[in-house]
Amino acid sequence: MTRVAGIDCGTNSIRLLVADVHPGTGELIELDRRMTIVRLGQGVDKTGRLAPEALERTFAACREYAAVIKELGAEKLRFVATSASRDAENRDDFVAGVLDILGVEPEVISGDQEAEFSFTGATAELHGTEKYLVVDIGGGSTEFVVGNRHVEAARSVDIGCVRLTERHVRSDPPSAAEVAAIRADIRAALDLAERTVPIREAETLVGLAGSVTTVAAIALGLPEYESEKIHHSRISYEKVDEIVTSLLGSTHAERAAIPVMHPGRVDVIVSGALVLLEIMERTGAREVVVSEHDILDGIALSVA
Repeated sequence: MTRVAGIDCGTNSIRLLVADVHPGTGELIELDRRMTIVRLGQGVDKTGRLAPEALERTFAACREYAAVIKELGAEKLRFVATSASRDAENRDDFVAGVLDILGVEPEVISGDQEAEFSFTGATAELHGTEKYLVVDIGGGSTEFVVGNRHVEAARSVDIGCVRLTERHVRSDPPSAAEVAAIRADIRAALDLAERTVPIREAETLVGLAGSVTTVAAIALGLPEYESEKIHHSRISYEKVDEIVTSLLGSTHAERAAIPVMHPGRVDVIVSGALVLLEIMERTGAREVVVSEHDILDGIALSVA
């Protein structure tokens, strides 16, 4: 077994996975998995720069993760950075800080690479013969990947829960005009994705990341967040539509009171849930298979 660590630093959160990987089968035995909301992408859509306070939140999480990696004795580490750090003019400051704390440079990967990792992580345990559409709804971007055992087509588009919220939402709850603007952005991005990815041809929709898992946790009526119950749950289109309608009419305080709602997701869940609903409407998916395994698992497997 090889003990590895993978870090996925996105627009809204940074996550760590330490796992033992079987060299023959590729089986992942999870030792530690954790997530911190750091909102690295705060203001990036508007300013084009990573904010100093966002960088410090991210570096604080990196220091915590460095201690965990050292304690568990991971032999190899791969740090992958996604949408926010791709877009920022001052990403050299981010790279230097991570290198100083963790001893590795963050790989600022392309959207297509991000899609490959997401697909690998999400489908490693799925052994069906059907074609999958894997969607990873992040803070700054959403990845669309179609394939079965291997990626056939992939595309990253700039719609994510943080980007859409910062761009359009000023009211609490969001006004009808704000919701219409979010939907218009999502639909335009879906048009773009469809130019290269046949998203309507897949038989099974697999949804990844915090917006999807939060919707699933609400749908399942969980009193607290339970990964084991959420992983590979199947949530119907009707249930997703019902939850989105409820979220659209709720205030910040009401969303914060939902037992499974992470505090760092309260202000962006409406946009994230709308992305999921619009994808289901565009593709005609009757349900979404929810996966807790995603880009982070793909990163860990790539290290091994």
